[in-house]
Amino acid sequence: MGSTTDKVSGVANQAAGKVKEAAGKATGSEKLQDEGLAQRAKGKGEKLAGDAKQAVKDATNKVADAANKKL
Repeated sequence: MGSTTDKVSGVANQAAGKVKEAAGKATGSEKLQDEGLAQRAKGKGEKLAGDAKQAVKDATNKVADAANKKL
């Protein structure tokens, strides 16, 4: 996946996880709370992966721009 896709998926999973966690708390379902926490963690990981991909892409572009200026 691309960096933007990872970021969007991560944010969506974080939001869905928060909803599940809140629903679990409201209904007293520890299973649903745990699922929500897991989904939020997955979302954070996806967003971090997207951020890392973007940082690598930005650094690569910066190096390429510098190399092109020297030509």
